[in-house]
Amino acid sequence: MHCSNFISSAETIAGNEDLLAEILLLLPPISLLRFRSVSRSWLSLISSARFCHLHTLLSPTPKISGVFLRKSPTDFQFLSLNSSNSSPFPFKFHGFVEDPAGIKILQSCNGLLLCSSLCKIGATRTYYVYNPTIHRSSSIPPIIGDVSTVIFGVNLAFEPFKSPHYKLICVRSTAESMYHHQIEIYSSETGVWTLCGALIVAPFDMVFDNGVFWNGAIHWISPRGNSLYFDVSNERIGRMPTLPILERRNSRRFRYFGESSGHLHLMEIYGPRGTSFKVLEMEKDYSKWVVRYHVDLDALVSAYPEMLRNYLDSRESSYYAFIVLLLIREEKEESSSLLLHIPGKIISYNIRNKTIRELCHLPTNSRGNGEGKESLQFGWLDAYQYFESLACA
Repeated sequence: MHCSNFISSAETIAGNEDLLAEILLLLPPISLLRFRSVSRSWLSLISSARFCHLHTLLSPTPKISGVFLRKSPTDFQFLSLNSSNSSPFPFKFHGFVEDPAGIKILQSCNGLLLCSSLCKIGATRTYYVYNPTIHRSSSIPPIIGDVSTVIFGVNLAFEPFKSPHYKLICVRSTAESMYHHQIEIYSSETGVWTLCGALIVAPFDMVFDNGVFWNGAIHWISPRGNSLYFDVSNERIGRMPTLPILERRNSRRFRYFGESSGHLHLMEIYGPRGTSFKVLEMEKDYSKWVVRYHVDLDALVSAYPEMLRNYLDSRESSYYAFIVLLLIREEKEESSSLLLHIPGKIISYNIRNKTIRELCHLPTNSRGNGEGKESLQFGWLDAYQYFESLACA
């Protein structure tokens, strides 16, 4: 009797698409991918654009699931940040599209990856938007601007809790001067590129190919501390406040610039004993930078003496071998952490209570000059966040 009632209830749910959708919307993306094979109707429901958008709206600030680490321009290693997932990640980055030039990741934005083919002499670079969770990608039409100009950077803007559509922002040179730039915008909704208003003026050393999407805008920063942002919806250029002078130095040394859980962060680390530093955060209204965290890694050096170099790196001016790959902001402040790369390992370091969790062991590169154990394989620009998402690419 109980068994027949259960079967009857299951059949009722399966036959009511609205009720079934309400239940399935509560499940994580990876589970939903498995359930697509239950039946054609389930596949159709879970794959529909409406269902995918509703699923995103229920989790507007998803938790980071992992990181793609760039080993070479076209070779990436995936690192899971889910402690309950001990099995290898169920997909491989390589081969989502056949491109003879090879594919590299340019940016991660809310579950989507902006990728491009490697640029060969005489060849046109192709751009792709790829969702690694659902293994779907789109090839972006060629950029419409003057082919004689230089593309300084292409960036992805995607706010899935506001719209299922994304935009690409291309910054390129003009014939005016080295300080004048043209912006072109691609919309996945229309499928076309459009020119954006008047020319913009930017410092000659602005780094346009490492933009960070936050607060509805793409943000760029130069090695000297100059900054710009492009408000995507209003197609307006703005400037971020001047960075506070944390150290009396002739030049700035940025070690991290990125977004996490709706917050924009920046780190500067100075001096050979740079194990203590501050994490800056931008106010939502762009009024100022504030010091959000004070970081002290002395205890980490004690636990991992291999971080201590037996020489002073003239390029880094540091006795300590470590790289900040990511700042992972959690809903509870006391749970926020740094993803750090130290010789032979990648670890999670809790900023508040200074606890350590080893995530990955890496082979050390012996260079034959005594630097083997201190060598670092990744920089902060080599880490791309991964979020489980059903978003359409």
